[in-house]
Amino acid sequence: MSNKTSNHLYLIPIMSAALDVLEYLQRENRSLPLEQIYRETRHSKTSVYRILKTFVHRGYVSQSPDGLYRSASRPRKMRFGFAGQSGDQPFSQAVTESLRAAAATSGVDLLVLDNRYDASTALANAEEFIRERVELVIEFQVEDHAAPIIAARLAAAGIPLMAIDIPHPNATYFGVDNYRIGFQGGEILANYAIDRWGKQVDWMLGLDIEEAGTLVQSRTTGAFEAVRTLLPSLPIESFVRMDGRGLREESHRLVSDFLHRHPHDKHILIAAANDSSALGALEAIRELNRQHDTVIIGHDGIPEMLAELEDPTSPVLASISPDVQQYGPGLIHLGVLLVTGNTVPPYNYIDHKIFSRATVPASVEVVSR
Repeated sequence: MSNKTSNHLYLIPIMSAALDVLEYLQRENRSLPLEQIYRETRHSKTSVYRILKTFVHRGYVSQSPDGLYRSASRPRKMRFGFAGQSGDQPFSQAVTESLRAAAATSGVDLLVLDNRYDASTALANAEEFIRERVELVIEFQVEDHAAPIIAARLAAAGIPLMAIDIPHPNATYFGVDNYRIGFQGGEILANYAIDRWGKQVDWMLGLDIEEAGTLVQSRTTGAFEAVRTLLPSLPIESFVRMDGRGLREESHRLVSDFLHRHPHDKHILIAAANDSSALGALEAIRELNRQHDTVIIGHDGIPEMLAELEDPTSPVLASISPDVQQYGPGLIHLGVLLVTGNTVPPYNYIDHKIFSRATVPASVEVVSR
């Protein structure tokens, strides 16, 4: 066997094809259509298409809105910064894990910091990202008043920003449609009252997260609107919003105090902004033996809430959960597009599921913020 033939045994054909495509784009140094690239490189159209999509995903090639491809080779890996909401919050932990996995798959270096559910920490983390010269920041922090400060500092440093679930000025939003999931939760509560209580409702409580701003509060707005739509005779004074802050202890305190002040009311609906608030309310309800006249919906689908759905005597009716596994791949994909100069939609909504007594599986891996 000749040395030439022997050397060819060690070549990887698809890698050679990929390098042909990349080298051609580098030589041309202009935007080109797929048709021209596959003709000039003499590889199959399917192979070239897949090669180009991989290069776009990894940041070596950019794709314009009209479908043209151009070399955007980088001398090093992209480096993104991610500030998680809180290492103590299960949903934030799950988003971090999803992002780490997606970044590793895409060849993106990810600097992970913890906002600790605290505005001053989130601001300090933004400054750390600027010092580290990351190319993009993915922000997950709950304090609405800190959002414009973080956004302004990153903009001044020329760093694009993506925001998870809580909007930030001039940031690309990625998360749930808060009003929609709130409305769906309100429909579940109202339909229960119609079917089981003969449309009799004394109170409709909303456990908000005021510090997260109006978009997250639209979960409660949506729930209230659904109940008003289905139970139009319910007086406006029956609707009460409380700031549970998304925290179990605070929601427990608020609901316990409310129930003590209304010992004889028998038909109470509660829409909680997340499952931590819902579980705090549940503890207060059980302590006062009010589980027969109060029902609850939450958001995020944490295991403890799903266990409640398996109990037919529980006041918990449903938990509406985003698909956490979509966060990492979706965020990394959009981030690469932003860094390589592509235009992305300002709002990117993630899919969600409604878990109720009729739908929750025996073992489902879902987590909460």
